Amino acid sequence: MGNISKDVNSKFENNKVKALINILFTANWITSHQNAFFKPFGISPQQYNILRILHGAKTPLKVQTIKARMIDRAPNATRLMDKLCAKNLIERMPCSSDRRVVHIQITKAGLALLEKISIDFNVDLLDNLTEKEAEQLSDLLDKIR
Repeated sequence: MGNISKDVNSKFENNKVKALINILFTANWITSHQNAFFKPFGISPQQYNILRILHGAKTPLKVQTIKARMIDRAPNATRLMDKLCAKNLIERMPCSSDRRVVHIQITKAGLALLEKISIDFNVDLLDNLTEKEAEQLSDLLDKIR
C-alpha cells in the first residue's frame, strides 16, 4: 500500500493538507493507469466517458448535454467527439428543427468497442478496499464537494 508522505518525500503541516495532496496524487495515479488501460483500444478515458454516456442515454444527445454529464469537463469535448466520429464510434445527426443543434449517437462499432472494453475493464485499482471502505470513501469525497 502507498504512503503519501513517502511517495512525495514530504511532511505536511496538518492532515487536511496531507489529504488534499493525497487526493491530487491519487487522481493523477488513477489517470495514468486509465491512460495505459485504454491505449490498446485506441481511445482515451475521456472518449470512453463519452461512449458510456451515449450508451446509457439510449437516445441521441445534444453536445451540450454530453459535456454536462462528463466526469472531466474539459473544454475540448468537441475535439474528443471529432476523433470518435473519425473512428466511426459515434455519429452526428443534425436537428431538423434547429440548425444550431447537433445530436450525437453511438454507432454499432462504438457499442461493440464498449462491450470489448467491459470484458477487460474492472475496478482492480480499488482491490485494496472492502465494499464498506469503498462506500465510506465515496461518501467522504461527496462530502468534500
